[in-house]
Amino acid sequence: MPFDPSSLRDAPAVWAYTLDGDWLVWAGRTSTDNDKLSLKVARNDDWWFHVKGTPGSHVVLFVRDGVEPPRAALDAAAAIAAYHSKMRDGGLVPVSACRARDVSKPRGAPAGLVEIHRETTIKVRPALPAGAAPPPAPPAPAPGGPKKKGGGGGGGGGGRRP
Repeated sequence: MPFDPSSLRDAPAVWAYTLDGDWLVWAGRTSTDNDKLSLKVARNDDWWFHVKGTPGSHVVLFVRDGVEPPRAALDAAAAIAAYHSKMRDGGLVPVSACRARDVSKPRGAPAGLVEIHRETTIKVRPALPAGAAPPPAPPAPAPGGPKKKGGGGGGGGGGRRP
């Protein structure tokens, strides 16, 4: 029976995509989700992707037992990694790719920070698979900027004169 990551009890929050040929790709939503996806969910032979040199999601292309994904699936997963990064509006974006077995966490490193070994670089244009809905945009800041905590408006004198 093939591995089904969605059956995990403590699965990370992810954006999930299905590529042509029924290849499953997950992209982590937060640093903590990236750690779970990269270090707990991904299996040794799965492919791992991250845009080079800038913040972004960890992306995993799940390998089916005994079947290697075609180059088109690797390129599409790399494009998803570029899309879920600060380089989303870039042209050709370099993306690191390696097997999940080559991803490790340095002792004491913050959530989302990993080391990779035996990487290859794939240059792609940021994109989601055909027919995939883009993730929702983050909420816009409230008019007037962020609210300050304490010291501002309500009783207690505050320097206002009648």
